[in-house]
Amino acid sequence: MSVKDRVINIIAEQAVLEPSDVTMDSTLEDLGIDSLGLVESIFAIEEAFDIQVPFNANEPQESDFDISNVGTIVAGIEKLVAEQHA
Repeated sequence: MSVKDRVINIIAEQAVLEPSDVTMDSTLEDLGIDSLGLVESIFAIEEAFDIQVPFNANEPQESDFDISNVGTIVAGIEKLVAEQHA
């Protein structure tokens, strides 16, 4: 399973949606994921990929990690996974 598919599955699970309902353009707000759901999603992603996501739950807009939509989250995770394996 690709990084993209795994991230989409994790986000879909947090939103209680089918993965097919999650598009790369979807925002977390579009998917009904609140701040607690976001934190739970980040933890699940970190665990699934054994990475540390540079995300500040107290100040999400101040983080170096772009959570503006699913596509930016996937791109960020792909970068972190590539750096981990480099």
